[in-house]
Amino acid sequence: MRVIAGKARRLPLKTIEGLDTRPTTDRIKETLFNILQNDLYDIRFLDIFSGSGGIGIEALSRGASEAYFIENNRAAAACIKENLKFTHLDAQATLLQCDVLAGLGRLEGQKPFQIIFMDPPYGKELEREVLEYIAVHSPSFVDASTQIIVEARLGTDFSYAEDLGFTVDRVKEYKTNMHVFLHK
Repeated sequence: MRVIAGKARRLPLKTIEGLDTRPTTDRIKETLFNILQNDLYDIRFLDIFSGSGGIGIEALSRGASEAYFIENNRAAAACIKENLKFTHLDAQATLLQCDVLAGLGRLEGQKPFQIIFMDPPYGKELEREVLEYIAVHSPSFVDASTQIIVEARLGTDFSYAEDLGFTVDRVKEYKTNMHVFLHK
C-alpha cells in the first residue's frame, strides 16, 4: 500500500498484520480519489474506522488542510501515527484513539468537515450506527455541504438512509465492495 498522488506520492504505508483491518486497495483508492479530486483542496477531512490511515493520508497528500482519524484498535492507531510521521503529514492530523461514537462525541463543537469517509468492519451495521448518530445528534461538524462516503460490502442495504434524512447521491460498485456517497 502506498500514497498514490500529491506531496507524499509513492511513499509506502505500513499496515497492521492480521485480519483486524482491510486496507483499501490502491486501485479502489485511486478510483475514489479520482472522483474526489476537485473537492480536496483546503478542506477538513474525517477518516472513521481509519485502519492504517491510508485514506486520510491520501486526502492530506492531495491538498486537504487537515484530517482527523478515529480508530479504536491500538495497533492500528500506532500504525497511523507511524504513517503520518513517515509522510511528514503529522502536523495536519489529529488521531482520536477511541470508539467511533465516543470519537464523534469528542468532535462536537468543531466546524464542519467537508468530507467524512468511513470504512467500518463489514456485516456489523456500524455504518448505520454512525449515520443514526449524525441524524439524531445533528453534530456541529456535519452540515448540508458535508459529503459522507461509506465503503461497504457489495449489496449492503442503505434503504434506511432516506428515513434518517440522508440522500444517496451516488453508488460506485467494485467486484466485492462499493462506495456510497451521501449527504444530509
